[in-house]
Amino acid sequence: MSRQAIAAAALALLLAGCASYGTGGLQSGQTADEVAARMGAPTGRYTLPDGGTRLEYARGPLGKHTYMVDLDAQGRVRGWQQVLTEARLQQGIQPGMPVDQLLREFGRPAEKRSGGRQGGEVWSYRYDAWGCFWWQVSVTGSGPDAQVRDAGPNTDPMCDTGNDSKPS
Repeated sequence: MSRQAIAAAALALLLAGCASYGTGGLQSGQTADEVAARMGAPTGRYTLPDGGTRLEYARGPLGKHTYMVDLDAQGRVRGWQQVLTEARLQQGIQPGMPVDQLLREFGRPAEKRSGGRQGGEVWSYRYDAWGCFWWQVSVTGSGPDAQVRDAGPNTDPMCDTGNDSKPS
């Protein structure tokens, strides 16, 4: 195979990957199979209170974008949005929120770690922001009793230029 053919194939793969990054081309009324053909397999699936389904598509370098695609009870697209924004995180994550609701609204976190002295876990969500922040959520309890204790922005260690070691 020539260098030009290899370069053309690599470019085609790159463009195909970019085309499926977001939700471009999705239309209301499409089926879950049509969504999967466009965006790939979802990274999460959640049941909505009205009998519909929410499909999670965690994307981006370091997980800064998560698209949620909502399907009605018949499995057809009724809407979608990118949920990792500062405004949504600030307004949508409240103390006492059940963890299953947190996952349904924002998807899987970029990182989970032990909560240290306070117990529980800290879930961290990366998002596009001026500066270099991630949203950290303190989670207490376990199983169906797990809930949000508190949440807020913090400096993302991936951007900490004063730290010579890489985060684990």
